[in-house]
Amino acid sequence: MKRRNAKFSFVAWIVMSSLLIGLAFVYAESAKKSSYSPVVITEAFASIVARMTAAKPEIMKRQMDLLSSRYDLADRPAKGLTMSRGKAVQEGVRVKLPDGMTWEKLAEMTPQQILEKDVFPAGFLPLHHPNPPEGGMLFPKTHIDEIKKQEQRDLTRFDLDFDLPQHFLPESPAAIYLTTRPDLGDVSQGKLVTIENYFEMFNGVLNPKQLEGLRLLVTPFPQQQFNQTDDRRSERAHRGVTCFDCHANGHTNAGTHLVGDIRPQEFRHRLDTPTLRGVNIQRLFGSQRALKSVEDFTEFEQRAAYFDGDPVIATKKGVNILERGSQVHFMAEFQELLDFPPAPKLDIYGKIDPQKGAESELRGQEIFFGKAKCGVCHPAPYYTDNLMHNLKAERFYKPKMINGRMASADGPIKTFPLRGIKDSPPYMHDGRLMTLEDTVEFFNMIQQLKLTPQEKKDLVEFMRAL
Repeated sequence: MKRRNAKFSFVAWIVMSSLLIGLAFVYAESAKKSSYSPVVITEAFASIVARMTAAKPEIMKRQMDLLSSRYDLADRPAKGLTMSRGKAVQEGVRVKLPDGMTWEKLAEMTPQQILEKDVFPAGFLPLHHPNPPEGGMLFPKTHIDEIKKQEQRDLTRFDLDFDLPQHFLPESPAAIYLTTRPDLGDVSQGKLVTIENYFEMFNGVLNPKQLEGLRLLVTPFPQQQFNQTDDRRSERAHRGVTCFDCHANGHTNAGTHLVGDIRPQEFRHRLDTPTLRGVNIQRLFGSQRALKSVEDFTEFEQRAAYFDGDPVIATKKGVNILERGSQVHFMAEFQELLDFPPAPKLDIYGKIDPQKGAESELRGQEIFFGKAKCGVCHPAPYYTDNLMHNLKAERFYKPKMINGRMASADGPIKTFPLRGIKDSPPYMHDGRLMTLEDTVEFFNMIQQLKLTPQEKKDLVEFMRAL
């Protein structure tokens, strides 16, 4: 009897051990990092809303504290300088320096010395999404308010708010210039183009294909955070977002997101929505994706970027498959009409006319194409070489985890056109630089240029004239 009990106990121990090992394996598998988003949501939607709404104040405080520690966020507009429709342009270096440092001291140090002493300015590090583990599209309040007014479509998220102050963003609504009708000047009529007004604004100005392309660009389609399923970040079931919710008026409102083409989550970069002005002269699309045509980019955005690069979750949420031969073509044709704003001081070669430019602008132009080597990647007339370049900023700092985001190498970045650049703050592919002065300081350090204070000032004056 004792033997039989012992034998039974041994068998039970084997079975129980196997079950525990199996459960441990299942748990380990479920906890393992995955390239895919969860398809089945097991938590009740009301519970998700309550949990994330409660967490929102602390998350936003953490983000605003990070921004305040990196930047001077005061509203200090440049005297007499505005964007195309009159919004003031912010001036001055806004990136804060480490204690005891000056820009002149940093300029004299090698990348290795800056790394070893850990004095790389925090504002030059990759900029975070307000909540990197969550990510997703976020829109400035001005855009949310106007879309709600026109369409009764609410782009508010219950879990997060947009983070950058309004005075550092492009003007809203932005001006619209068409390559086909330069005689019309700004055709925006001071309005934000939406599904409600696009026809009355552009009927008789565009051809039927272009008009249909614009209609699609302002039509809401389901997206990762804005859709009809229980896996969304809007309180009510949602029609979705439009291309022009980020590329407002064919320009940009600085709406942000996380790139969809990197895993794991903590390595996904924040992105700053680039302007669509000048699409017709560009040959690469996406700040780091290097897509080869605006048609590729348009189709990619709908199929993948809208859903964090996950086609599985896209199927569940209602991906809008565009027809390449007509819809994609029509959308691309309209985008290719979007022109840069007028630059009256530039000649036909894209350089400052000596008869029209101020002395500081002409000096800045000489520095741009000379000592600063900006023209190597940004040649006239459109100030892009249509290539990718790796700045290797990671030479200056050690990779570090900050608020759930790994600040590490950026990799190759597309050379964005600089025409009309004063209309498109913030700067860099992730919006980490608030002003053109910040941008000059960044490249002065990264390229080890050793520009003088006057040379930096002249360089900014030149770029403002582009």
